[in-house]
Amino acid sequence: MFEKGEYIVYGTTGICRVEDITTMDMAGVPRDRLYYVLSPFRQKESRIFTPVDNQKTVMRPVISREEAMQLIDSMPDIEELWIPNEKMREELYKEALRSCDCKEWVRIIKTLYTRKKKRAHAGKKMPATDERYFRAAEENLYSELSIPLGISPAEVETYITKRLDEPSMERIS
Repeated sequence: MFEKGEYIVYGTTGICRVEDITTMDMAGVPRDRLYYVLSPFRQKESRIFTPVDNQKTVMRPVISREEAMQLIDSMPDIEELWIPNEKMREELYKEALRSCDCKEWVRIIKTLYTRKKKRAHAGKKMPATDERYFRAAEENLYSELSIPLGISPAEVETYITKRLDEPSMERIS
């Protein structure tokens, strides 16, 4: 069970802060069932009410600082998504996003960054679908990494670039 004040990943909504853990005073809702009251990171004025024992939506803690550093350091070795044919492209992006796994988000970003460069070289634009999934993966990844790194989501890309440009001995700290 998560604690009040803790940041968690809540399905495709992304990062949420646990504002409260309470029962619901509504007809048809068991009075002894506990609910999280979640505040989405990107929509602070919104509230989500979800059962503590929700099995339908992925709920997990935000990664630790150590896990964030390990993820960043491993980014050059994370492989792009393997897409066997164009018809499966969007479905694979959806699956990777729904996994709520930081490595899968990195895979989407790397795949679409490479695809964007190839298309630009050929004089083509990135399709709107690709752009949408690229932005969603970036938002999810940068929002999550911002919490253990103690920086804003807007600063995460620069942080990653600087860290990966450092000689490996400096990164051990």
